[in-house]
Amino acid sequence: MRRLILSSCAALAALAALPAMAHSERLPLYDGPAPGSAHWMQERVEVVNGERRQVYNTSQPVYELHLPRPERASGAALVMLPGGGLRVLGTGADLYDEIDALVAQGVAVMLLEYRTLQMTPDEIARASAPPPPRPEGAPPARFPRMTIVNGNANPAQGNAAMDEVLRLATQDAQTALRLLHHNAAAWNIDPDRIGVMGTSAGGGVAFGALLDRNAPAEEQPDFLVSIYGPALQDVATWDGAPPLFMAVEAEHGAVTDGLIEVFRIWNDAYQSAELHIYQVPNFSMTVDLWGPRLFAWMREQGIIPAR
Repeated sequence: MRRLILSSCAALAALAALPAMAHSERLPLYDGPAPGSAHWMQERVEVVNGERRQVYNTSQPVYELHLPRPERASGAALVMLPGGGLRVLGTGADLYDEIDALVAQGVAVMLLEYRTLQMTPDEIARASAPPPPRPEGAPPARFPRMTIVNGNANPAQGNAAMDEVLRLATQDAQTALRLLHHNAAAWNIDPDRIGVMGTSAGGGVAFGALLDRNAPAEEQPDFLVSIYGPALQDVATWDGAPPLFMAVEAEHGAVTDGLIEVFRIWNDAYQSAELHIYQVPNFSMTVDLWGPRLFAWMREQGIIPAR
């Protein structure tokens, strides 16, 4: 960890010279092999198609640090967890639009490439192939629904391999939170305003970190932002639970139903939660849609300063 912190501080010095936003080089999350996946043998694969970028077979997590200039830093920070069903990580242009918008608000962002399910080359080829064109005039595909119990919208409950990947990915998110705490002074971060933000399955990883009450304080987020990212385990709240901001499309099936149930759990316990449901096509939500309300919510919660 000491080597990692020193490397990060060196990267920070280089970042300070950049104009609007500071980007660090990609750095390993762990000092040495990631615990629990050292035996994974599948090669990491990137598939790029235009502005779309998919990463498969992450076994050694890495992060990118995106810092606002020191004079613009609000003190807030978050770990950003991309989506992909725990099988792949989507890190295309839309994700960097979100990072740009957050950094413009003075928020430090640690984009985390966390561990995902190991897949063979043939499985990756099938998963990354473009879908067949939909017939003209065909109705949009509908997501399957499921019975939501305790806010848990995990479609693979009881799958041992997926449970293990979720456990390791959550461990990665907690390690990233700890790293932000350890470097808070050097990175102009307030250690009491460090959260998680997850998209799709990344939201499930974010909820995993949120719900682990046994973790050390520096591994527990101060707030959670979910962009169509459901909880993938049973949800329960407590007095003083972190505030939630959730946004989802109206017809995202079990994801929508799961987030509605999470909102009810938080709301019934008089804990702070905000849920926005948009009548837009699935996967079409961009930061231009939900970003203005998110940033207003962050100001209302005291996460970033009022204007």
